[in-house]
Amino acid sequence: MRLAWREAAKGLGRTSPNPAVGAVIVSAAGKILACAHHRAAGQPHAEIEAMRLLKKPEHARGATLYVTLEPCSTQGRTPPCVDEITRAGFRRVVIAAIDPNPKHGGRAVEILRKAGVEVRAGVLESECAEINRAFNKWIGTKIPWVIAKAGMSLDGRITRPPSEGRWITSAASRAHAMKLRAQVDAILIGAGTLRDDNPRLTVRGIPEARQPWRVVLSRSGDLPADAHLFTDEGRDRTLVFKDRPLGEVLRELGQRDITSVLIEGGSRILGAAFDQKLVDEVRFYLAPLFLGGPKVSVAGLGAGVAEDAVRIRTPRYEKIGGDICVSGML
Repeated sequence: MRLAWREAAKGLGRTSPNPAVGAVIVSAAGKILACAHHRAAGQPHAEIEAMRLLKKPEHARGATLYVTLEPCSTQGRTPPCVDEITRAGFRRVVIAAIDPNPKHGGRAVEILRKAGVEVRAGVLESECAEINRAFNKWIGTKIPWVIAKAGMSLDGRITRPPSEGRWITSAASRAHAMKLRAQVDAILIGAGTLRDDNPRLTVRGIPEARQPWRVVLSRSGDLPADAHLFTDEGRDRTLVFKDRPLGEVLRELGQRDITSVLIEGGSRILGAAFDQKLVDEVRFYLAPLFLGGPKVSVAGLGAGVAEDAVRIRTPRYEKIGGDICVSGML
């Protein structure tokens, strides 16, 4: 199952709105016959990919299928995987996490057992479910998983003096954050960030990565027409929301099958997200600088008392060059 988990991780950022899933087929003698992962929505699911990698279809008979998520049991973009699994003649199917979709979670387990297949569920369940935390939230609520991201000085400032360029964190930290961009469906900023920085919000340096949607929130809708987001080759994947509450925007993005949103600023947008408790995860990069100045990373109303503060449940600290990345779920 750990091998299947590593396979599933290969699909992160590529399968939305489907979950990332890995599968491994093992013979009755304990030999690994095939490993595969789901590559993109509309393409074969991990179980089917693994079965197609077998040298002969009959090798599935009597074998064990390990899969990180319960096989699908309904017709979607592809036929139900559970039907092909039962026809293939597997003796045993080992499942990590049950499908969180309330419409058919657990149904495949029943179908397989009625067909005489031995089923075991819950193996490495938490690890495999963690990979699909965005899908798991979205499939039940239609609201995307929200990640707050910022690069800042140790005193929480997000801008350098105008004569010194825009970057606060190191190139290593920016490359690290680029991997996060490659795993989300959309990147969201405010109008102030668009005017001040004219960002591209593209994924760079990661082969075959999908370009996320770019989302801009603006009170007035008065935005520079020559901004990169409106003129580059990804302009058709730029959305502007005028004078709309953040929570309402997130719900509309969820209706568009956007399962994860990375909020990259600025301080007003991040403040609203934390004030309204819309953030699920944080990724803050701290550079060893003290810059001062008025622009803090997170504005908003803030907590009235420390007891009401938003807290990271299990914080992680990672040293990246001279910077520190603080991350975790809220």
